[in-house]
Amino acid sequence: MLSIKKYENHFYFVFRILIGLLFFQHGAQKLFGWFGGQAVNIGSIMGLAGIIETAVGILVVIGLFTKIASSIAAVEMLVAYFMAHFPQGTYPLLNQGEPALLYFAAFLVLLSQGARKWGIDSYLDNR
Repeated sequence: MLSIKKYENHFYFVFRILIGLLFFQHGAQKLFGWFGGQAVNIGSIMGLAGIIETAVGILVVIGLFTKIASSIAAVEMLVAYFMAHFPQGTYPLLNQGEPALLYFAAFLVLLSQGARKWGIDSYLDNR
């Protein structure tokens, strides 16, 4: 039987990397038009979202300033949900706000745990 506790750091590492890479992709879509997106005006609110998503995605992947970056991203996801999705209806499945809420929850986990074992934060903490 697989001992989950034994591989806890491995599972968390995969979680952190996936969240970071996926969030980076959202930002890169907005800023650069990558991944099938269309670049937005960098001075707009969507441009600000793209900057946050790109920067936070990179920081989470490398595990640098993970807690600070995650707190910024969590706030961004709440703002996105209540500005863009909630006005379209109450239910996240119907107002297409599910990803924003899932990212919000993921960033709360990252905020509470930090980079943990395989991140630059843990290296800096051990110095």
